[in-house]
Amino acid sequence: MMLEDLYRLLRSSHVQAQGVVDTMTQPVVVLDQGFCVVTANNAFIRTFKVERDDILGRSFFDLGNGQWAIEELRQLIASVIPKASAVIGFEVTHDFPAIGRRTFLIDARRLVHPDDNSTNVLVLFDDVTERQRHEAEQNFIISETRHRMKNLFAVVRAIAMQTETEGRTAEEYRDAFLGRLDVTLRAQELVSNKGTADLAVLLKTTISEIGVDRLHFEGPTVQLSSSKVLPISMMIHELATNAVKYGALSVPEGEIHVKWSLEAGPKERKYLKCEWREEKGPGLAPPTRKGYGTELIEGTAAHLGGEVELAYGGRGLTATIKLPV
Repeated sequence: MMLEDLYRLLRSSHVQAQGVVDTMTQPVVVLDQGFCVVTANNAFIRTFKVERDDILGRSFFDLGNGQWAIEELRQLIASVIPKASAVIGFEVTHDFPAIGRRTFLIDARRLVHPDDNSTNVLVLFDDVTERQRHEAEQNFIISETRHRMKNLFAVVRAIAMQTETEGRTAEEYRDAFLGRLDVTLRAQELVSNKGTADLAVLLKTTISEIGVDRLHFEGPTVQLSSSKVLPISMMIHELATNAVKYGALSVPEGEIHVKWSLEAGPKERKYLKCEWREEKGPGLAPPTRKGYGTELIEGTAAHLGGEVELAYGGRGLTATIKLPV
């Protein structure tokens, strides 16, 4: 029941005020013209964890630890009787005794009986703490979703712009673009739950569809921060794609061996040293020009504050990546 409903009920019937307010689930008090508590319903007693005898006859503005002693609220309630006005939705956030920090919306109106011209004021309290918390969470989720979508669109645009078109058919461009996009989405899924990702899991996830059965890896447990998951997964994807096209995964017997370790670096920083080594594949000669994949690997490593060394030989490509963690 809202304050307006209760007000109309009391005006149109001969129901005693105490009986009405005690049926309400929202906290309610009735104040006399001196703003002392005439009565309080059971919901008020339960909500604020007070004894009825301790508040009856006391000034409303002295209750608890002075949580209602707000000059603006005092003036608003004082204007209710002489001006026949109402207080609607006055917000109070306070560390209340016994119940902690809560937020209430306060409504107040003169209590009118059919038989007299009462100068009592009915005050109703609406606890909106959880509602506001929920709204804040919803707003945060919406804001975060927009932020992530904006970042994702930026990544998609970058992938589309940087995927080579020269010498490619539309189908080849489509496959290259979708492969990189798929890696991006998988990386986003990995970090969406915990905010970090295990390096071994990232390796498996990134190349699960292009030869994970021929992937051999060893190294300690390394948790990658969310900011590094997507760049590293893109580097791994480019290495794997290259292996499928030209390297070890282009032949049935080819294998990929990945080994990593944590090493101490300058200024007591730790570095991840990761070696990607192709075996039993066709020999590879150094390329005559850098393609997008090579530029992405080298540029990403540099962007993360690390470095990469690519070595081409008779057994296949060996990439040594060193990144701060």
